[in-house]
Amino acid sequence: MKFTHTTRSLKGELTVPGDKSISHRAVMFGSLAEGTTEITHFLRGADCLSTIDCFRKMGVEIQEFQDRILVHGKGLHGLHAPASILDCGNSGTTTRLISGILAGQAFSSELTGDASIQKRPMGRIITPLLQMGASVESLRGNGCVPLRIQGRSLKGIHYQSPVASAQVKSCVLLAGLYSDGVTSVTEPALSRNHTELMLSYFGARVTAEGTTASIAPDPVLCGASVKVPGDISSAAYFLAAALMVPGSEVLLRNVGINPTRDGILRVIRSMGGQVDILNETTAGGEPTADLLVHSSSLHGTVIEGSLIPTLIDEIPVLAVLAAAAEGTTVIRNAEELKVKESNRLDLMVDSLSRMGADIEGTVDGMIIRGGRPLHGTVIDSHLDHRIAMSFAVASLTADGETDITNAECVNISYPAFYEDLAGLML
Repeated sequence: MKFTHTTRSLKGELTVPGDKSISHRAVMFGSLAEGTTEITHFLRGADCLSTIDCFRKMGVEIQEFQDRILVHGKGLHGLHAPASILDCGNSGTTTRLISGILAGQAFSSELTGDASIQKRPMGRIITPLLQMGASVESLRGNGCVPLRIQGRSLKGIHYQSPVASAQVKSCVLLAGLYSDGVTSVTEPALSRNHTELMLSYFGARVTAEGTTASIAPDPVLCGASVKVPGDISSAAYFLAAALMVPGSEVLLRNVGINPTRDGILRVIRSMGGQVDILNETTAGGEPTADLLVHSSSLHGTVIEGSLIPTLIDEIPVLAVLAAAAEGTTVIRNAEELKVKESNRLDLMVDSLSRMGADIEGTVDGMIIRGGRPLHGTVIDSHLDHRIAMSFAVASLTADGETDITNAECVNISYPAFYEDLAGLML
């Protein structure tokens, strides 16, 4: 897909798609609940549809309507053995969270995924699951999918996670639903807490203190109404675009601003960007607000430490934003980006360099000396939706034509992204 810099400013308002993390969990927890769960503003991206497909294969009736999803739960112990392999597609969330659920079932199952998922590390969930007494085998012996999981009786543990990862934490807590005692996870820094909030909302006994989350076993989960907030990771591209393009003002409605996810707003403020938070409210434990963003004069900043888990998916577009800012931005402690849908650290450094940015990679991040003009080039998305969307934003201020290959990979999280971006252009 080709982009040519013709944008004078971005104006208007839009509602970004539902939060991907919360959409996944609403289907999963609704499937394990008694009764019906109604989900509105569900993200109909490829990843979340993979979650629906997996639970349908285990006997859960899930109805899709234009304005809502209805999940007719089977209860905590009501899933059936799937008749075929569970295909998680490109979704790391589906793969890791469903593994925790499958570990405690009374049947065996196999998980697979696309070529990208088959390279992503699953040892980080296999290790704690084995400690709980689970039977999890990487069929190729490389710590990746395909996985064979034989359900077993599990024991509660206190797991010290070496990484701050909501997927690891959630996997262990979900296995804890089927354990013989309390299960706890302590992280080096607090990762996003959507699992804790939503499981509590459905009736589980979840506690959180500092960076430790705990769950009691065998709760009765009850079907609920879930209104999914707009995904701040999807909003990030429009926040960055409006900040970068002179004369812009964009209103993003009903965006989730959970404190474990709002790191991008904190970084924008530290760079001198103007984002007004309006109409704050809370639904199902998740805070939301409208975000009004104005074009701003930006300067460099440091992004590191406990801030990283709150914006891990936004780092690619923040690198684009840093290239447009004056001064130097340093990103540290972001080695997790090497094992996402692609090696996002290397891709951002290489691709932004070819656009003319002054950027260098480090062991765990990058250093960006902003303010240099960008020019169009060919960008290989490597089928990574966040890379494709980040360089669509970069193209707005680059001279000449930017050609993004495999740009349709945005369907994973934001099928209408290019249309929504074009709708704001003047």
